[in-house]
Amino acid sequence: MNGDIDYYVGTYSITPAREQLISFAGPYFVTGQGLLVAADDDTITGEDALTADDIVCSATGSTSIQRIKDETPAQTKEYDTYSTCVEDLKNGQVDAVTTDEAILIGYAAQNPTDLKVVGDVFSEERYGIGIQKGDTALEEYFDSVLTDGGDIWRAIFEKNLGASGVEATQPEVDPVD
Repeated sequence: MNGDIDYYVGTYSITPAREQLISFAGPYFVTGQGLLVAADDDTITGEDALTADDIVCSATGSTSIQRIKDETPAQTKEYDTYSTCVEDLKNGQVDAVTTDEAILIGYAAQNPTDLKVVGDVFSEERYGIGIQKGDTALEEYFDSVLTDGGDIWRAIFEKNLGASGVEATQPEVDPVD
């Protein structure tokens, strides 16, 4: 927003509030909010199984932690990073970690004997490339790269998430306003 960077690519969900401040190219990936629990936990099977006794962790200020606060009776814990939440989960300090399922699957793939992803996704998160508000030239450029027939998108997906076994298709890009 203040011009320090030209664009941001990360797990950055396109939301109406963010669209008031910046523009987005994409979406380049569509996922949904999920839950990561200890591999031996059979009580938390999805969002609907969360109780007031459960502690759910996520990144401070994330859309995921806000949804848990708004839609479940669970207690929440927040950190600057998801990895801190995962460490708390492995140490029994929290009962679940929530964020976009693509991230959670990566943690489960790194620790399959300790962690698992449970339940169905309970939101739709559309990742976009954040750019300065009104920079239609950069937005159109990124949109053209994302719609090149899938070669670049598929290569990026395979490099970053392919080993996790996640199946995904390239989403349709939103037209420039």
